[in-house]
Amino acid sequence: MSKKSLVVEHLKRAQMLDVLTKGVRLDGRGLLDYRPITIETGIIEKANGSAKVRIGNTEVIAGVKVQTGAPFEDTPDQGLLIVTAEVLPLASAYAEPGPPNEDAIELARVADRGIRESGVVDLKELCLVKGKNVLAVFIDVSVLNVDGNLFDAVSYAAVAALLSSTMPKYEVTAEGVKDTGKTIPLPVKLTPISITMVLIGNTIIVDPTLDEESVMTARITIASADKNTICAGQKGNPGGFTEEQVMLAIDTAISKGEEIRKMLKKSVGHGKKQK
Repeated sequence: MSKKSLVVEHLKRAQMLDVLTKGVRLDGRGLLDYRPITIETGIIEKANGSAKVRIGNTEVIAGVKVQTGAPFEDTPDQGLLIVTAEVLPLASAYAEPGPPNEDAIELARVADRGIRESGVVDLKELCLVKGKNVLAVFIDVSVLNVDGNLFDAVSYAAVAALLSSTMPKYEVTAEGVKDTGKTIPLPVKLTPISITMVLIGNTIIVDPTLDEESVMTARITIASADKNTICAGQKGNPGGFTEEQVMLAIDTAISKGEEIRKMLKKSVGHGKKQK
């Protein structure tokens, strides 16, 4: 089984390398083309915000929960923003029940970093009583189906859920923090977008499928915020990128990021599916 698998992967890689030299991919896309993207918001009734994202056959769902809590000791005047991710057992033949493995942990951390470092939410606006009471924003993402490029799918779902979120309105009185029973929009300032690219041979492609990921030598995810500001990056796999390839990746992250940012904002603004 192992030898047969290695032969199949070798043949698949050879076929991919052949078509990539012609500027196309096995599914007919160009090197920098995404698969169809669908974004749907407001799908979890009890959440403060939610979104479902499909990139090709990859599908994820995100829910936002906002509640009161204690701040971290080193940031007493800031609220909390935490992203978690899990791959459901039915999402992939290789997913297993139990605690998140290293891949799921990396998935959550990369999404968290791109969102947090962009300053998407002004955490100081989530402070109720300095050093005692703040609002905590929890973004839980579940992967429903795996067909490559989970990093972008998880990030888009998390951001779309944030953009569509509301939070409870609290009043601070002498007796403490009181829930008024009203809700207000979450103070979202920016729209970070991650773009994931992989290296196959000497060619960089965006939005890799599961088959393309199986033969990649290196991966890089770059997140940008509004006004073309790079806010985070993460490299994966043992292979390396040349300086020229890194610059191409940065330029691609900015240009493709702007395209997807417009799509995401439109989907949240209209509350409808966008492709």
